[in-house]
Amino acid sequence: MWFKPALSVVVATAVPDLVLFAVDRLDLVMYTMAGSLCALYGHNLPYARRARAVAGVVVSMVIGLAISLVAASLTGSTAVLIAVGALLAAAQKTLCDATRIGPPGPVIFTFVTSAALFAPQHLGQVPGHLALTLAAGAIAWLVTAGPALLRREGPERRATARALDAAAAYLVDPGHRTRHTAAAAVHAAWQTLLAAGRPTPVRRDLERLVVHAEAAFTTGTFGPGPAAPDPAAPGPEQLRAWARQTRARGPVPTPPPAPGTAEELFGIDAERAARRSGSRREARRALLRSLAPGSPLLPIGARVLLGCALAGYVSQAVGVGRPYWAIVTAASLYQANVTLSWNRALQRTLGNLLGVLVFAAVLPVSRTGPLALIGFCLFFGFAAEALITRNYWLGSVAVTPMALLVLEFGGTHPAGELVGDRVLDTVIGAGVGILAAMLVTNRRAAGRLEKALAATDLARAHVVHALAAPQPTPAALDAARRRLTGSLVELREADDTAAGEWWQRALPQERVLAAEQAGHRTLAATATRRGPIARAPENGAV
Repeated sequence: MWFKPALSVVVATAVPDLVLFAVDRLDLVMYTMAGSLCALYGHNLPYARRARAVAGVVVSMVIGLAISLVAASLTGSTAVLIAVGALLAAAQKTLCDATRIGPPGPVIFTFVTSAALFAPQHLGQVPGHLALTLAAGAIAWLVTAGPALLRREGPERRATARALDAAAAYLVDPGHRTRHTAAAAVHAAWQTLLAAGRPTPVRRDLERLVVHAEAAFTTGTFGPGPAAPDPAAPGPEQLRAWARQTRARGPVPTPPPAPGTAEELFGIDAERAARRSGSRREARRALLRSLAPGSPLLPIGARVLLGCALAGYVSQAVGVGRPYWAIVTAASLYQANVTLSWNRALQRTLGNLLGVLVFAAVLPVSRTGPLALIGFCLFFGFAAEALITRNYWLGSVAVTPMALLVLEFGGTHPAGELVGDRVLDTVIGAGVGILAAMLVTNRRAAGRLEKALAATDLARAHVVHALAAPQPTPAALDAARRRLTGSLVELREADDTAAGEWWQRALPQERVLAAEQAGHRTLAATATRRGPIARAPENGAV
């Protein structure tokens, strides 16, 4: 689905750009682009949730832009504007991580609000500019939600196909990583199907396919424990064939019933009904917990605040008049831990420096007319979104000329000044940003790992209790099993995050491995409805 976000943002950007071209007001493109970029979000969500998520993104974009435009109207102090930009970047990073909105995350919000801080502005212009953003955001919402009229179950089909492919990869190469990848893909498929709304015949077939995908990796051989899967179960080639058919536009394949399928689907319906009654309340509680004192997200927000502020002030000190790109560069580096942030810093710096060269090459052609400028912006916008999920530094090569060309809508600038400022801001933002990541430690990552371990043990105990019942209720058993799957995914993410943090206390790696192995054996017992229940090894032994 790599091309879907790219095409969405092209359509959502082209419509307002051409309207502004028709009325000879291309100087307002920055404000419509803020709304158009909202089309990048929500492509991994089922359409009902996508509509709500993108609407929330549009509202959040308008709020952030309003703060920036009002600040730009009230003060011309670069120092104050940098502080506002850093605060906004930290808040955007924390909220995006807390809500798990998914890619492209907070960087789009920070790009828009930071650029707006340094755009000449009068207070009386703010309502009109915000109205343009809201109108473009409405177009972006239509672009992202509109495909529901053509292929209602498209996101569910893609999530199911990913689960089938991941299960096939595990069968071909059983191992710790492939097993985790399969567990995460199956968990994501269940979450997508549960969030999609009432079951349709197509969704019911997709649920049966996910049952097969889950059985493929949960009933494998994990050492002592349940036996190997039934030889009659679908192999990797069959799973991949189902994945291809599921992605295609034809009918969803109808697999033969898997063991326990009827009970499985009964449990899914029961869990769906339970979620429908309390999903929004639970979502609010989860958001508040992720923002409460002690949350592991807060140190990351502190990194963003410190890194963006220092990057902006250093950029100002070396003579950059509008150091918003230093703020954006620093904000874009911060990932789940320092190791990932370091890797992102290297990729971002390389991509931006090469992107500056691309901009210098296309600038003379883009200045031949407004349509040429619009065309280049659309092309680089498509290229950036098509490439960045596959190769970040290559996507950054396309992002940089697009961001610089947007400035041309408001008037031409000396090419040497644009190139020089961007190179300085990139180097300063990357260097200062990674320094802030090293200075602000995140010792709470180890605490998150301990909580994930405890949650996994508790979830596994619930499954064991359900299996030990004389006549286990399908709804209770399947809900407990999915809870255990989710806890195993969270445990792996917490372990990966903590392992990449510097200045960290010793991590309980043996306990993590033991909990993962015991959890997967227990999942195997629920999938086969037979076999002994695995017990966690004593004293961390595996």
